[in-house]
Amino acid sequence: MDARNQASATAAQEPSRAVARARYVRVTPMKARRVIELIRGRSAREALAVLEFAPQAAAASISKVLASAMANAENNLALDPDILVVSRAFVDEGPTLKRFRPRAQGRAYRIRKRTSHITVELEAVPERRAAARSRGGRADSAGRGSGQRSGRQAGSSKKATQTRSAR
Repeated sequence: MDARNQASATAAQEPSRAVARARYVRVTPMKARRVIELIRGRSAREALAVLEFAPQAAAASISKVLASAMANAENNLALDPDILVVSRAFVDEGPTLKRFRPRAQGRAYRIRKRTSHITVELEAVPERRAAARSRGGRADSAGRGSGQRSGRQAGSSKKATQTRSAR
């Protein structure tokens, strides 16, 4: 009984998540992953706006999946669409359709028409974690690296002028 109570308590503490999947989408996984990188960690509304103006063809399919996940959250879980954040978004490889292209002298080249399985998971976050991501790693590395770079640049510029004059 304790295990059941513990499981229900952790389920109550977990944030609500809405998932939408599109399977067998006729877009290559590499191209779709490039677009998914644009929306991961953003708020759902912001992600839709980014996808609307993305020039890639995969953006249309991904925006449909995102809109479906938002509708699932609103209708099935009664969540407010304004507090939804893209917690997980990934593209898996689906089956590959194999076709042959006739070539010269009786040869044939294989054409691989790849498919994708697109998954978008939204999480309800009252405080906007997506906007307040910590960027401490960049500030630390920039602080340490700037002193080293300036020392290297001074030494390397002298070498560059010496080698130029030697030519």
